Amino acid sequence: MPVMKSDSKVVLVTGASSGIGEATVRLLAERGHRLVMGARRADRLSALADEVRSAGGEVEFTPLDVTDLGSMQSFVDLALEKYGRVDVIVNNAGVMPLSPLEALKVEEWNQMIDVNLRGVLHGIATALPVMKRQRSGQIINVSSTAGHRVWPSSAVYSATKHAVVALSEGLRQENPDIRVTILSPGATQSELAKTITHAETAEFVDRFREVAIPAEAIACAISFAIEQPADVDVSEMIVRPTASSN
Repeated sequence: MPVMKSDSKVVLVTGASSGIGEATVRLLAERGHRLVMGARRADRLSALADEVRSAGGEVEFTPLDVTDLGSMQSFVDLALEKYGRVDVIVNNAGVMPLSPLEALKVEEWNQMIDVNLRGVLHGIATALPVMKRQRSGQIINVSSTAGHRVWPSSAVYSATKHAVVALSEGLRQENPDIRVTILSPGATQSELAKTITHAETAEFVDRFREVAIPAEAIACAISFAIEQPADVDVSEMIVRPTASSN
C-alpha cells in the first residue's frame, strides 16, 4: 500500500505510457503522491492506472499530445478538476530519431522540435499560471546528457535538449516562488531508440545503450527533487550509467 504523507503532492507526468514516465508514476504513487498522467497511448495509460489503483494509489489519466496546446491545457484542467491544484509537472515526453544532418530527415527534425521543445513550452505555459496563483509549484524538465554535449548524429536532438536547459534556467531566474529542476539522463532503458530510422545510427546507439540504467533510476532522482523542503530547489541533475564515458 502507498504511504500517504502529509506532504503528498499532485504530480502531472507527460510521456507516462512507458520508460521514465511510467517508472515515475509507479514510484511516486507508491510514495503517496497523487498522479495525473498523459501520453498518446491511452490503452497503456489505462492499464497502468488499473495497476496503480489496485495497489491503493491515486491516479487520473487522459490522452495527451504535448505538441497541441489545447491538449496540454485539458491535461492541466483535469488535475484541477480532480485535485484542485498542480504541485509538480514533469515534462518528460520526448522523441529521439537521431541521424546525421546530411540524411536530411527534415520531418524528424520538426518532430523533435515539436515534442522535445514545444511540448515543454506548452507544459510551462499551462502549469505556470496555476502555480503562480498558488504561489508555489515545481516544474521538472527532462533534458539529456545530449543537452550538455553533441555527438555525430545528435545535432538536432542535442539542440532541442540544450534549449530545454536554457529555457529552464530562464524560468528559474524569473520565478523565485517556483522550483525548477533540469534532469538530464544518460543512457536509460526506454523506447526512445526505437524512433531511430537511420540504420547506421541505430547500430551505434544500440552499442552505446549496452550499459543503460533502468528507468527506475531516473524516477528516483525525480522523487528526490520533489521531496526536498519547499525552500530547497534541486536545480539540475545529471544521472548516467557509472560505466558511461559520455
